[in-house]
Amino acid sequence: MHHPTTWPTANRAAHTDATSFAAAAAAEADDAPDCAGGESFALMVLGHSMAPEFLEGEIIIIEPDGLAKDGSFVLAWHQNEWTFRQLIRSATGWSLHPLNPAFQDQALDSLDAVRGVIIQKALPGRRCASKHYI
Repeated sequence: MHHPTTWPTANRAAHTDATSFAAAAAAEADDAPDCAGGESFALMVLGHSMAPEFLEGEIIIIEPDGLAKDGSFVLAWHQNEWTFRQLIRSATGWSLHPLNPAFQDQALDSLDAVRGVIIQKALPGRRCASKHYI
């Protein structure tokens, strides 16, 4: 079982979108976290593609067994890297949508790429800054 605190730090320069996670380095090394056990885990937001709702330095809690539906914020393994986006369904299918308009949507071939649903965010050291998403 992997613990988020032991994952390598992500190399921002290796990603076209700086919003990634400490898990990204593990994924690049083909050592993706084993979340099959269904335990929730935490990651830190890096970058600004999900601003203004999610800011750099905030902690997100991911539920691997969570129900991904239209509008959910999800963690996905897409184009050989971990990414965090809003899941959107349209007439043409599913896509990963960044909240920051400076970034583009990414089409999904299937929902198999979705590995977890964000259920909470928090700013380290500030309990009152927590927000739940389910």
